Order: sequence, then structure tokens, then C-alpha cells
Amino acid sequence: MSKDFKRYLITSALPYANGPVHIGHLAGVYIPSDIYTRYLRLRGRDVISVCGSDEHGVPITIKAKKEGITPQQVVDRYHAIIKESFEKLGISFDIYSRTSSPVHAETASAFFRKLYDEGKFVEQTTEQFYDEEAKSFLADRYIVGTCPKCGAEGAYGDQCEVCGSTLSPDELVNPRSTLSGATPVKRETKHWYLPLDQYEQMLREWILEGHKEWKSNVYGQCKSWLDGGLMPRAVSRDLDWGIPVPVEGAEGKVLYVWFDAPIGYISATKELTPDWEKYWKSEDTKLVHFIGKDNIVFHCIVFPSMLKAHGEYILPENVPSNEFLNLEGNKISTSKNWAVWLHEYLVDFPGKEDVLRYALCATAPETKDNDFTWKDYQARNNNELVAVLGNFVNRALVLTKKYYDGEVPACGELTDYDRDTIAELSSIKASLESNIENYRFREALKDAMNFARIGNKYLADSEPWKLIKTDAERVKTILNIALQITANIAIAIEPFMPFSAAKILNMLACEKFGWEQLGAMNLLAAGHHIGEPSLLFEKIEDDVIQKQLDRLEEIAKQNKAAEVKAEPQKAECSFDDFQKMDIRVSTILEAEKLPKTKKLLKLTIDTGIDKRTIVSGIAEHFSPEELVGKQVLVLVNLAPRDFKGITSQGMILMAEDATGALRLLQPNEKTNAGAMVG
Repeated sequence: MSKDFKRYLITSALPYANGPVHIGHLAGVYIPSDIYTRYLRLRGRDVISVCGSDEHGVPITIKAKKEGITPQQVVDRYHAIIKESFEKLGISFDIYSRTSSPVHAETASAFFRKLYDEGKFVEQTTEQFYDEEAKSFLADRYIVGTCPKCGAEGAYGDQCEVCGSTLSPDELVNPRSTLSGATPVKRETKHWYLPLDQYEQMLREWILEGHKEWKSNVYGQCKSWLDGGLMPRAVSRDLDWGIPVPVEGAEGKVLYVWFDAPIGYISATKELTPDWEKYWKSEDTKLVHFIGKDNIVFHCIVFPSMLKAHGEYILPENVPSNEFLNLEGNKISTSKNWAVWLHEYLVDFPGKEDVLRYALCATAPETKDNDFTWKDYQARNNNELVAVLGNFVNRALVLTKKYYDGEVPACGELTDYDRDTIAELSSIKASLESNIENYRFREALKDAMNFARIGNKYLADSEPWKLIKTDAERVKTILNIALQITANIAIAIEPFMPFSAAKILNMLACEKFGWEQLGAMNLLAAGHHIGEPSLLFEKIEDDVIQKQLDRLEEIAKQNKAAEVKAEPQKAECSFDDFQKMDIRVSTILEAEKLPKTKKLLKLTIDTGIDKRTIVSGIAEHFSPEELVGKQVLVLVNLAPRDFKGITSQGMILMAEDATGALRLLQPNEKTNAGAMVG
């Protein structure tokens, strides 16, 4: 039986401040969270939504080291980018905080200290890798070596990014420190651990018996962890960036980021309101965590164990988690720049914030991994937002402006078709509410769009532009109903497309409606004057989309080039062998394709010592016209060979790049033909 709650606390996974936010983050966490929060606000619920930047951990220190700046400079940069991007997309957090804030440091330290003082941790001394030159213990990401699974160089101590295998530093072949390049040694170090095994029974009862309604991916992953048996997990680590462990004898140790980060939800709430405790410590509060599937274990196993160990906090009522969103058929990768970055999208597509929100909600990976493509984005904009939603709103407003000078006409006697349409509209509300409250946002979006679909059909069937000539009174009723549907659309789409909802209200010249008014057909009084109609959405042309596809194609080429390994060195040759090769700067005088061949070009070359013919298999890479006049390097004393009855005297020197394209080897500056290379 569902419980009635007095208030709601919505948290969204803290984005890691070592890079900007991309569409995978938005589809997985932040758009679903915002839809749910906006819906609750429309219903008049007491709700707050908190988030903030996760600013501690090894990846940030690695990025700072690579760029030659401090970790604080790294997080300051990305915190600002992320916060501004969220605001521009209309993600309506009540607070967007950060874990480098003084309030968070105080909150996290006090949380640790309470558990420490009550003996909730266990101390363990273990051997960990240590860099004797840098005089520092090494986190897994500070150790690289050869992957034992695929043989790739540069595998990290926790994962090989080539084959994707999860690793431990002990498994690496020829491990070395990224700090100094030295081979690390093992040294003893003491840390504090949260004994998750002690909370296993509590977690089983709470999740497996008490929350069978959770999404199957969340419930299944929790069951898998619990069935596998839980082990103590370290809450501290040897690092100089983070919140210092607040006990004596812990110099050089900080709170492990997985322990530190979720406490950020609590500290953000403390920053937001002095009444923060009623949201975190009252059973009348519904706590909901919105996360991606890579965070399920932390929010369903680890953080609840922390909260239970503390003893004063409520546990989450639900943890809706989505799967992963791919991009153009490939996994989104921040390290490979294979992503659509939010801050770049906002520059490239000004005024189209709601288009992205719509497209990502419509393709959200709610039950399985899904794929974002630019063509689908374009189709949803042109075929759904423009042709359905925008078209209906525009027709209703423009016809009202044309026939009644913008005054809402009175509704006359209803026909059976009118009543059937109104009944169909009113039936949507229950489905829309159920889908949102059960975190089925893709289905909820379809419900919201159904108001526009029904409205379009109503106008198309009623044809007021024809009836105005024969039955003007009937047109008043038709347009009154169309305007009431438009007002309903402003309510229904607000959680999904807040900018468009506000634009509709502006065109209707009315204030924001409450959710309880959804389905009503008297939202606009007869005689009310609407504002000026304008297009709600604009068509996106093919060239705009092609520009994005071209960008991704270039990134794919760069990634492919980065993955290509150089061919192994050939057998050693003597200086005398090298001296035998006569390489000359030469000029291509003529070029033509050899008939009945795909690859061969016949070239006339000025070598400086003579003019000769060379046959080269480069026709698939160069046209004859672009070669004439170019200077190239030619091995002129290569033994002649016959091709299709033509004797070739020499070889043009080429290089093949990572994409398989051939490149001419040329002198940097034009020089005389016949100049020797050596």
C-alpha cells in the first residue's frame, strides 16, 4: 500500500567536476529528475530538489597534474560550466552546491566522526602500492602497465580502457607509477572500513522484501550484490586532495570519495534551508534518488548502510535508475570525446533547449540501453514538435486572431463529437499522473503530447476555416474548445518542456495554471484577449544536422588514428645499404589513369636527371589533375618493373595515415628537381 507523504526530497547524482555534462548524463539522470520535480511542484507538493558537483577523487588530481594546475582550479572551472549549463536547460534544482564547500566539509567530517566515535568502522592495515621517488601511496588510477587480458599498454590499475576489463594493480604487467615512472613497491597503510556485511540482513529486508516495486534493473543489481555477499569497504584513502580524515594519526589520508560524495546531498540541503532536518530525518518525507546504473550500488547498498549506521536519517523510498544512452550506435566516451556536450549544444542550438529535453526524454534508456542519433533528433523536432504540437497551437491562436481579433469566443451548444473529444482529453490525466509517479517518463511524454494530437485531429475534422463561411456560430465553439486544449497543453508539457509551456502561456496572455486544472475546459473565459501568436518550434534543416554528423565523423577519425599502433621496426640495415638508395626531389609533369585498372596511374616525372615514366597504385587516393605540378620524393634507382605493358622506372615515396589514406612525402619548400635526399 502506497503511503501519503507530507514532503518530497529529490536528489540527483552529483556530476563529477572533471568535465562537462553530456546527453548521456541528461537522459539518465537530470531530465527525469527535473520532470518529476516540476510535476510535484505543479501539484502543490512540498518538494525540494538538490544536486551539486562531486569535486574530490583521483580523476580530478590526474587531470590537474596533466594540465599543470591545482585540483581546485579544475573543479572551479567545471563546476561553473555544469551549473550554468543546467540553468540554461531549465533543470530547476533548488540548490546546486559543491563538495568543496565549507558546509560540506563540516557535514562530512561530522558524519565520519560520529560513526568513528560509536565504533561503527573497523580498522585494517593492508599493503598498498607506494612510489618511493614521489614518496606517495598510489591510488589505482596512478598505476599503469600492460593489460594482462589484451596486452594493451597504458592500462590503469582499476581498468583497461582498450578491452574494458576490470583490473587490480597486482594484475598489471610491468606496473609503473604515473607520478614518477618508477616501479611501485608494496607498503603497509592503515585505513577505516565500513563493514557492509553487518548491514546485509537489513538491506535484504528493506530492498528484497520491502521494495519489490523498484525498477527491475535496480532490484536485480541489488539482489546480485546481496546474493554475492557484502564485504567491508574502505572509507578513507591515501591522497592529498579531499576532506581530511578527522581523527588523530590520519595525516595524509582523506575521506574516500564514494563516502564523501553522497553526504553532499545532506550538506546541500543544509545550505538551502534551516529546516533541512525535516527533509532528512522525518518518516513523512519521501526521499528519491535519481541516478545512472553505474551508481546503483552506492545509492542502494553503500549510502543506505551509512545512513543506517548513523541512525538519524531516513532511507530512500525509491532509486529510479536508467540504463546507458549511446550516441550514433557507439558508447558515449568522455575520454574519446564521443559525446554531445550540453554547453556546446546550447551554443549550437540557441532557443532549442526544449527540443533536446523532448528528444532525450522520448529516447530515454529507461529499461535498456538506447541510442541517440542526430537524424532521430531532427525527425522528432520536425515531425512531432513542429508538425503536431506547434502546428496545433499556431492554428488555434492564429484563427482566433483572424476571426475574433484575439478575443476568446463563447462556447455554444456541444455536439456529440465535441463531447467525445473532451472526454478523451479528460481521460489522459490519470494515465499521465500514473506514468510520472511510477517513473515512466517516456510514456508520460506521449500522454502529454496526446493533448496536441487530439487537438490537431479535432481541428482537422471540424474544419473551422471552411465553416466560417456557412456556420459562424459553430466556429466559435470549435475555437473555444481549441483554445481550452491549448491551455491544457501548457499544463501537461510544463514538466517536460518548461520553456515552451511558458511561451504558450505568454501567447495566451494568462498566468500559470495548477495541475488540478488539467482536463478542465473552462481555463480561458469568453472575452479574454490572447496575445500575439508566434511559432512554438522551427524546422531544423538537413545542413544543421550534417554539421553535427561531420563533427562526429572527424572525432571518429581522430580516435581511430590514436588507436593505431606503429608497425614494428624492420630488420637492421647498414649505412652502406642506405647509401645505395638514390632518393631525389622530382616534379610530376603529367598524370593519367591506366585503362581497365582501378588503382594505377601513369605518371611522367622530371627527376632532374631525366624525364621518365612511373606507374603508381594511387588512383583511389588522388585524381590525375591534383597531382600535376606537385613535387614528390622518388626512389630513382629502383629496378624497373612492367605494369600492363608499361615499364615503371622508380617509386614515389608515400606514407599511410591511421585512416588508411595515403599522403605524399614532399619537401617543405619548392626546390630544384634532382635535389638528393640523404
